[in-house]
Amino acid sequence: MTTTVPEVIGVREAGGTWADDVRAIRVVWQRELIRFGRSRIRILTSLAQPVIFLFVLGGGLSSIVPAAAGGRTDFRTFMFPGVLAMTVLFTAIFSAVSIVWDREFGFLREMLVAPVSRGALLFGKCLGGASVATLQGSLMLVMAGLVHVPYTPLLLLVVLAEMALTAFVLTAFGMLVASRMAQVESFQFVMQLFVMPMFFLSGAVFPLHRLPRWLSVLTKIDPLSYAVDPMRRAVFSHLDAPPALVATLNPGMTWNGWRLPTLVELAVVAALGTMALAIAIIRFSRVD
Repeated sequence: MTTTVPEVIGVREAGGTWADDVRAIRVVWQRELIRFGRSRIRILTSLAQPVIFLFVLGGGLSSIVPAAAGGRTDFRTFMFPGVLAMTVLFTAIFSAVSIVWDREFGFLREMLVAPVSRGALLFGKCLGGASVATLQGSLMLVMAGLVHVPYTPLLLLVVLAEMALTAFVLTAFGMLVASRMAQVESFQFVMQLFVMPMFFLSGAVFPLHRLPRWLSVLTKIDPLSYAVDPMRRAVFSHLDAPPALVATLNPGMTWNGWRLPTLVELAVVAALGTMALAIAIIRFSRVD
């Protein structure tokens, strides 16, 4: 009698490998993009405030600084990099609140039982939020020509890369705050204490030139200042404006009289983002 030995099919336990973590990052990242693409109202409303700041507030303040270089530079040109940072800032913070929403509605618990590291889940959410914020900022970048910013390919690529870095850092900061929050209302209240001061102290709507000492100190400890200045420096490097006007509107970030190079500013932003993400992952790993 012939005995048939059943074929043994190998089964691999899911989780524990870098490939599983990469797959989890990709899935969470795609989920954030899908949610963004399906919310057209969110896309439009997120653009409303930056447009108002740029064309209403910027148009009103243009009378303070006279147009220069044949009318090709005005206060809206100065405000444009700050408005880009504003768009990225508010979109990134809104993306971070998704953690709190997922916790309230129970979806986060389903994610936490997945056989992947919690750091991968958080990194995927951070990457998704940064991608959404960068896409939202790109929509504002289309309006560059309306405020006398040239559509130079190199300029657009540089600003886009700087926006992407800023978006990732701001999303990581939002994730740090949201990692232990249990209610959306609490998250919104806490973020309001940080978002508006961070925006206004960054030099997005006023030049960092001849400020009172106390205000100058606050701008130097504002992380967003080190993201706005590289974008403004890139924009002004492609403008034909008088040197005196450039010195007034684009003085740059300084430490004891030393103007920081662009790479140093971006390194500061990247370091702060890495620190925020690392702390957020540690805090998120302790969530029950």
